[in-house]
Amino acid sequence: MTAFAGIPEGFGLETEVVNATARDRAVQRCRQVGISLPTFAQLADPPPPGQALAGVDPDAADAANLWRVNWFNDGTRAGRAAVPEHVVIPPELSGVASPIVMLLGNRFPMIGAHKVLAAYSCLAPRLVTGQFDPETNRAVWPSTGNYARGGIAISKIMGCRGVAVLPEGMSAERFEWLDRWTSDPADVIRTPGSESNVKEIYDACAALAADPDNVILNQFCEYGNHLGHVTATATAVERVMEHYTGGHPGARLAGFVAASGSAGTLGAGDPLKERHGSVTAVVEALECPTLLYNGYGEHNIQGIGDKHVPLIHNVTNTDVVVAVSDRATDELGVLFGSPEGRDLLAGRGVGDDVIAHLDDLGLSSICNLLAAAKTARVMDYGPDDVMVTVATDGAALYGSERAKTIATTFGGDFGDAEAAAVADRWLGPVDTDHVLRLSDRDRDRVFNLGYFTWVEQQGVDLGHFDARRDQSFWRALRDLVPVWDELIDDFNARVARS
Repeated sequence: MTAFAGIPEGFGLETEVVNATARDRAVQRCRQVGISLPTFAQLADPPPPGQALAGVDPDAADAANLWRVNWFNDGTRAGRAAVPEHVVIPPELSGVASPIVMLLGNRFPMIGAHKVLAAYSCLAPRLVTGQFDPETNRAVWPSTGNYARGGIAISKIMGCRGVAVLPEGMSAERFEWLDRWTSDPADVIRTPGSESNVKEIYDACAALAADPDNVILNQFCEYGNHLGHVTATATAVERVMEHYTGGHPGARLAGFVAASGSAGTLGAGDPLKERHGSVTAVVEALECPTLLYNGYGEHNIQGIGDKHVPLIHNVTNTDVVVAVSDRATDELGVLFGSPEGRDLLAGRGVGDDVIAHLDDLGLSSICNLLAAAKTARVMDYGPDDVMVTVATDGAALYGSERAKTIATTFGGDFGDAEAAAVADRWLGPVDTDHVLRLSDRDRDRVFNLGYFTWVEQQGVDLGHFDARRDQSFWRALRDLVPVWDELIDDFNARVARS
């Protein structure tokens, strides 16, 4: 059996070449377009950029940009940073004593969001094991936006056909980008609803899966997504913390916070907890509090799809669930992007260095910031207890959403009075409402909730579903990474042969 022990076929976790013909076609395609694939180790600790990246536009569909799929791009996204770019949110903005360190996802190439890391981590193992034939297969990328864009970018670079599946209610900027990167309108499938309508995405993928040429790379159950973050994002967090503690010798990594979404980013919390004793907090929208209250609803925190528990969420290793309102993220998105809001924040003691980074915070990034503050408050953390989270994407993707909020919430006018009201409402004293420190019983409840999506609806084997309760399952997954890296090295060697 070549698949990872305990996991049925269909999850992409092969440990040897299962179709040499498909693998050889992938080799030929990569040779034609000049591709060399980064290993997972190189995603975590990238080599010097070298001449191949010189002059390459980070937004181009250029094979060299695969070597920018990491956390070490500088502010131009063309150069390399010694420490992953980040911003430290001070108490004047967060309302808590704990520093909140945010890694900046808009430094990633092509899509300006860290989801391109997840997309690469899902497709690369399938290519090198012959599970994806670029001549005959189509890569289907179900998402609420950024993962689908990342998948389309990776597909195009690799000379594959990619299909984006995402809700029709997502931001206009997402669809404008997809229009530029796809040549066939049929390759962008708009499903009903918005951020909360994940099942509708699954239903569309089920119909597409009837064609064997379609390979569904479902980020919510693709363990490559989890392992990409276990490897690369956890390492990036540790590099940032090494830098931070150099100037703050008493500081420690106290918590790692990420929104539910596909739960890929949350995977970084596992090794961080093992190595640093940090807590892991998962964030969701208050308007659709699935994990917190077994609830339902609709929300606009784009990037954190819900109404389900992702298969790759290691629930039994999660410590805190936090809910944040989309009213907060929508209104703070306007505040952070307006001159009136920035003047107000400066008057409250927020430094220019932090204000300059507000453009790096999209809606889900603001959500993560607020959740990190609430977690720090409920855990009673102080100035030496560092909370780390990610700014998944930047404000550039949400201009249309800010315009909607100004029109609908503020009657078309956002001035000094509105800015003060928003700051008082969402940046005042941090409360602990809608925060739950998980007991073992709570973890079981959230874990069990996933049964209805994955076993009843999606047909996942019950034995596999239950195996995920035990931490040994998740630790064993990491053994795949060096095996995949060997396969990637062998694949690259074959590509290089004349």
